[in-house]
Amino acid sequence: MRQWIVTTLIGLNLIWSTPGFADGEKAGDFDYYVLALSWSPTWCALEGNARNSPQCDQDFGWVLHGLWPQYESGWPSYCNTTAHDPSKRETARMADIMGTSGAAWYQWKKHGRCSGLSPDDFFALSRQAYESITRPEVFRKLDQDVKLPASVVEDAFLKDNPALKANEITVTCESRRIQEVRICLTHDLEPRTCGTDVIRDCTLDDALFEAID
Repeated sequence: MRQWIVTTLIGLNLIWSTPGFADGEKAGDFDYYVLALSWSPTWCALEGNARNSPQCDQDFGWVLHGLWPQYESGWPSYCNTTAHDPSKRETARMADIMGTSGAAWYQWKKHGRCSGLSPDDFFALSRQAYESITRPEVFRKLDQDVKLPASVVEDAFLKDNPALKANEITVTCESRRIQEVRICLTHDLEPRTCGTDVIRDCTLDDALFEAID
């Protein structure tokens, strides 16, 4: 019995001591960015409407979910930084592409602090990244909800962004709906290959794509 307890404790210690990613990494220490574009009607259907989010009262299409510092495997979050937190005015200026000022604040808190930039510079870089990607107009022209292969969304982005390659973009789904397009970028916002933990394409061939109301 004693030997069993010792063996079990050793096993548990090995599990608990396995290296992993924890919150509070050093700001500015990362390999690349992931630009996450969220389809607003999906977010509203799954979360936003229940929260009475003002984002869902507007005809947003692809909104900026965030610009996320990323490791080749894994990512930092809630990093330690000497940069001050953004003012309400700074976060409010991002609502036109992020849906709400609250979304901008949350993205700064979880991801922006890891960039090593000031809030002003991080939000400016986020806007630059957002504007560097052409968001296919065809999705805004839908007059009704459709079901389609997730690959169709990726193909549309590749067509309208010739500099992008298939291993630099991924489409995610949630609750059998098109959720996000994620694009991997260098520190200078040039497209680059995504890490294996990012490039996990949605494989649905009948994902719901809601039209903008």
